[in-house]
Amino acid sequence: MSRRFVVRAVGPARPGQTAALATALAVARVRLLDLNQRVSMGEVSLDALVETDGDIDLGTLLPSAGDSCGLDCRVEPIAPAVEETWQAEACSPQWKLTLIGESLSAEIAAEVGALTAAQGLTIERIERLSAGADLEPAQTPPNGICLAWSLRGEPVDSESFHESALALAERFGVDIALQPVTLWSGHRRLICFDMDSTLIQAEVIDELARRHGVFDEVAAVTERAMRGELDFQQSFRERMRKLEGLDESVLAEVAASLPLMPGVERLMRHLKQLGYRTAILSGGFTYFAHYLQARLGFDEVHANTLVIRHGKVTGEVEEPIVDAERKALLLGEIAERCGIDREQTVAVGDGANDLKMLASAGMGVAFHAKPLVRRQARQAVSNAGLDGLLYLLGYTERELDALN
Repeated sequence: MSRRFVVRAVGPARPGQTAALATALAVARVRLLDLNQRVSMGEVSLDALVETDGDIDLGTLLPSAGDSCGLDCRVEPIAPAVEETWQAEACSPQWKLTLIGESLSAEIAAEVGALTAAQGLTIERIERLSAGADLEPAQTPPNGICLAWSLRGEPVDSESFHESALALAERFGVDIALQPVTLWSGHRRLICFDMDSTLIQAEVIDELARRHGVFDEVAAVTERAMRGELDFQQSFRERMRKLEGLDESVLAEVAASLPLMPGVERLMRHLKQLGYRTAILSGGFTYFAHYLQARLGFDEVHANTLVIRHGKVTGEVEEPIVDAERKALLLGEIAERCGIDREQTVAVGDGANDLKMLASAGMGVAFHAKPLVRRQARQAVSNAGLDGLLYLLGYTERELDALN
């Protein structure tokens, strides 16, 4: 009758240890069913699942082999019920929780651990993405410390998990993003961005209104829209009418003064190096989106085109207006045109006008968004710069440094 065992070996990592233990298993004539090995902070952990038909004393043979290579070995028999548990766990959903903060504290680690435990999730691995092996980079990582938690299981209550993670993130001033691990999680190819208050630290229409002396009037329309008295298209058209007569030369002045969102230049540099297709999908204006395209290298731009006659803004835009529905539609059209699966797309935005786009993408990120948008989006980044998105995509600082 065959029996199965787990061989566990731990100790200071050094070359030749896997070969020594595998040789001992070969001498014992056992069948090797599975093998896992990991090195962390100078210590190696090696687990082997083996099967044997005989009465070989693995408990003596393997510890002896371990001693020869500096490993502490133990052999544990595996009961059928334990294997059934393993198989059930292997079929359960996987998740990636990304924690980004200025510093790492035991308290926040304890809170995240308690949160995942309350949801019935098992922590399989925690990996630091924000530094090299020495954990002491020459410069502070751009977005502080990032830990990626690999989880397995079915959350007890996904909605309460999301709400609790947001509350925890707000309390500690960190970012916590939870993503399901799928076939496409590590293979995103298209990233679409809102522009105003996402790529730039401004709302362009407000800046134009200030230059035209109608900021208060435009702000009043915006306030009505936020109260639900006007939908996006109604409020957009009404605000546009306030800009009638604005001199065209003001557009260039505003474009040159637009403050970029922290991290956007680094993010775009790396995304281009990594081969992503990037697009701006904005309810703002093509004039400014094309300015960012030329400066940062976006592949394509979709926004509203101002109608200008005789050097003056008319207060109108060309149809169709880029609203929430059109943003989601454009994301799908770009993906289809480029042969990209919808699950390989990422959308990033800050406003209610972005929610449909965020929901339609494989990964939707609310960036420095209002509470309503953070709650409804699946992932949120509220403290890190825009290049914190690189951590959500799964890249380590070491990998990014190798691109430079």
